[in-house]
Amino acid sequence: MIQVLEALAGVVVVGATLLDVFQSIVTPRPAGGRLRISRYATRWLWRACRWAALHRSDTRAREGLLGSFGPAIVLVYLGLWLTLLLVGYGLLFDALAGQVRPHPTNLGTSLYFAGTSLFTIGFGDYVGTTPIARALSLAAGATGLGVLALVVTFLFSLYGAFQRREVAVVTLEAGAGAPPSGLTLLESFAHAGIVEDLAGVFQYWQGAAAEILDSHLAYPVLAYFRSSHDNDSWVSSLGAVMDAATLVLTTVDGSPADTRRVKGWASMSRAVLGHCIEDMVIYFGLPDQRDAGVDREQYGQARERLERAGYALRDEVAGWDDFRAMRAEYAGRINALAVYWASPPALWIGGTHDPGASPGHGDRPQPGSRGPRSGGR
Repeated sequence: MIQVLEALAGVVVVGATLLDVFQSIVTPRPAGGRLRISRYATRWLWRACRWAALHRSDTRAREGLLGSFGPAIVLVYLGLWLTLLLVGYGLLFDALAGQVRPHPTNLGTSLYFAGTSLFTIGFGDYVGTTPIARALSLAAGATGLGVLALVVTFLFSLYGAFQRREVAVVTLEAGAGAPPSGLTLLESFAHAGIVEDLAGVFQYWQGAAAEILDSHLAYPVLAYFRSSHDNDSWVSSLGAVMDAATLVLTTVDGSPADTRRVKGWASMSRAVLGHCIEDMVIYFGLPDQRDAGVDREQYGQARERLERAGYALRDEVAGWDDFRAMRAEYAGRINALAVYWASPPALWIGGTHDPGASPGHGDRPQPGSRGPRSGGR
């Protein structure tokens, strides 16, 4: 009976581990099911890392700790998977101790035999003497090699997606600042005399948001990879582009010919970015609050700056009503993402963020929030 229970436990451990590897690496889409080893490991370890980082007073040390989590958790996956496979195969070999020569005298010896098989060391001091034991030894070796190969391939895919994401984030910084601000983005293009080129920015970010949505849901660990540039993050960039698109659609007058094309791309870009933000909030189980996060006075300040930059503006009352309604669709969600990943917040009014402060400093916090607010939310 003990051997049967050991064999069943071994099959369950090996099967659950291989299923987790398949869902985490091989499946290019959000994997269903909550009983996943890597899912819980990531959530628990991130909570501990985030808590430790936010209790550090030194900004560089805090960002270093948060920035190392993404690459480190991939190595944790590898170690966790190999350890579980070692335990699973060890239980199976212990259940088949009579089919191994010399007979393993205890579970520790069976784990040793499982390790030499899993890591294809093959000392030959323990060998299977029956077809079942030999097949299990071969399966362990193939599994070990396969998991290692998949993790190496996984790292290449992650870093490729990370670099493409960072290109979009850093490119936006040139016009929107760091941390980025949608209002600053509109001002920069107006001062440079290239307002019509905002259409290209919205078009580019439509594709960038689609790629972020696809890659970060297929491989959720990628969301924990922090930007390598100070005061930048993919979360704050999404918030800044959404703010810029919302201002264009609700506040800027659409009568000039050059702004009609900008408004068209702003509308399409906003749809994809909103979809990306919504799905990320749902997948990670974050709070979905509906609050514009900007009051009438702050909106009026933004209008003054846009007018000084040369934009023709709509009536303030109508613009404010539309702006408040549209911004409430995504502001709370961006805030939830920024709080969860302790990201630098997107600023509503640029130039007020203290880079040396902890996330949220310099931004008026939303009632009940525990961290940064995108766009001064």
